[in-house]
Amino acid sequence: MRVPEILKKLAERGRGGSRAGLAAAGVVGALAVLGGCDSGHHAAAPGRADSEPTTITALVWAPDWPQEMQEIAAAFTRAHPRIKVEVQFMIGNSVEENLKPKVAANRLPDLVSLNPNAYATRLADQGILVDVGRSAAWDNMLDQLKPDWTAPSGRHYGVAGGIAATLIYYNKEMFRKAGIGALPTNFEQFLTVCEQLKKAGYTPLVLDGAYPNMLGNGPFSYGFANNVAARQPDWREALAAGKLDLNTPEVADIFAKIKLLAARGYLQPGYMNTGYADGLKLYADGRAAMAFEGTWAAGRLMGGRVASGVFVPPWNAPGKRVVPVLGSETGFAVCDTRHREAALQFLDYLVGAGYPMQQNKRRNIPSMKQLAAPAVSDPQMTAYIAQISAAPQAVPPYYVFLPASAIELLHPLLQDVLSGKTTPQQAAGQLNGALDRQVRP
Repeated sequence: MRVPEILKKLAERGRGGSRAGLAAAGVVGALAVLGGCDSGHHAAAPGRADSEPTTITALVWAPDWPQEMQEIAAAFTRAHPRIKVEVQFMIGNSVEENLKPKVAANRLPDLVSLNPNAYATRLADQGILVDVGRSAAWDNMLDQLKPDWTAPSGRHYGVAGGIAATLIYYNKEMFRKAGIGALPTNFEQFLTVCEQLKKAGYTPLVLDGAYPNMLGNGPFSYGFANNVAARQPDWREALAAGKLDLNTPEVADIFAKIKLLAARGYLQPGYMNTGYADGLKLYADGRAAMAFEGTWAAGRLMGGRVASGVFVPPWNAPGKRVVPVLGSETGFAVCDTRHREAALQFLDYLVGAGYPMQQNKRRNIPSMKQLAAPAVSDPQMTAYIAQISAAPQAVPPYYVFLPASAIELLHPLLQDVLSGKTTPQQAAGQLNGALDRQVRP
């Protein structure tokens, strides 16, 4: 299948490392689904010659696709009868909170889910993670994603599970009945839309108050992109040098916007008790007009009983260009255990022959150049990524740029602000103080 020239040009824009190119490459990956990967590419490592079967452990973050993960593991064992996979699922609100106790106790699984951030690069540089740079998985990953998974030392420590973006899903019929003729393009317009929906008898927006991971991926990440990154182009360098001040009115406003949605009655009843699956179901069942979720939820929210559209969350001020959220989704790494060779084989399978199994469920934007079999990507997701790929600036999700200690503090802070226990100003001050010593000596 030939890729349209316009997508080729968008991908070329990313060869210098731009986020626009990253997204465009994701569209290319979604559209250029080929019949299979290069059959001549060797696996990352040879199989064990031992007579006894090898059992590897995989600790995986898969809230959207646990059954598919089990099916991938079973299919891998059928293809490699000498290697069995024991799947364990991460729980809680972050990948990091699952990994830190394992690392501290030196009880590492063989394969883990991982986010491309400073915590992961430390694990890589400490030799805890295997360099996967010679694997088929690394070779097949979109080139624009590879810098995200490369430590400063040059170690290639993992591969992306997909391209991550957050967006607002909306119920087209509810918007029509509420008389909303145009989608909002800034936060003031968004509030007006919420008010129209509320007056029409609809719950305007679902927020997962009991699942702060999505509060972070959604309104916090968009708030940071438009309140901080848009105002300070060198924010990455300032953060790395320990010079990014988060105790500011702009950061307080990130939290204030979240609180405002609740204060005006724009959220679902019992929003503080709504978990991730609950939030998806509320929207999918037609009980709310909008949901602030990720591209990874497309399989649950698109193509069902609700006729859904999507738009860029307008967390920008009037007259300002919106900065979208776009980056690598949580991916996979291999730990330096005695079963690392078998785990490398499983990594190649997980994002190779096994990738379409989870892609057909999730309908996200693939992170691989080629897929082992035809797989489904929702066309509105593809169009959305193409749209935000044209933005001159984009910011990755919060789990990519915040230190692990700040991520751990942010989750309860978001919930405390949403419930009224903490003020936005207090939250900004506390988050500023959470920058760990590696960032702010």
